[in-house]
Amino acid sequence: MNLPNILTLFRMFLVPTFILVFFSDINNHIFYSIVIFLMAGFTDVLDGYIARKHDLVTKWGIVLDPLADKLMLLTVLSCLAIDYIIPFWILIIVAIKELAMIIAGAILYNKDFIIPSNKFGKMATFMFYFAIFTLNFNIKLGGYLLDAAVLSAIIAFVNYCLFYLDQKNIKQ
Repeated sequence: MNLPNILTLFRMFLVPTFILVFFSDINNHIFYSIVIFLMAGFTDVLDGYIARKHDLVTKWGIVLDPLADKLMLLTVLSCLAIDYIIPFWILIIVAIKELAMIIAGAILYNKDFIIPSNKFGKMATFMFYFAIFTLNFNIKLGGYLLDAAVLSAIIAFVNYCLFYLDQKNIKQ
């Protein structure tokens, strides 16, 4: 267990925390929820930076880190859709994409094949964080940014599929 992995576990702990705060009756619960979401984003960047800088990248972290990201994103989108802040189709598309990534990741992990994150996935993640943050201040602009984030997530998914096919062809 190292610091990047501890930060990833902390991020997983933030998932139920987000839900509790989002649906609570406390004043400014949406604002506090977004702070939790942004804290998750910050710890994601921080754990990746520390892991690479100090050569603390582990197979466990390579798998658990994106899982924590997916759980947080799906949780936030679910809460926003349940509260009718975003349309359900966004949640459905992202959930299908993320579920496919989780299943494929688990299957490939068992075959000792890991698809590393790349710039397309990182850009899609950043776009979701920015769009959700913007929703707090401007629903219309945040909605447009969320549409762009969904499109970028689809592009990232296609890129991951192409990477897999390319690596599979190289090994054959």
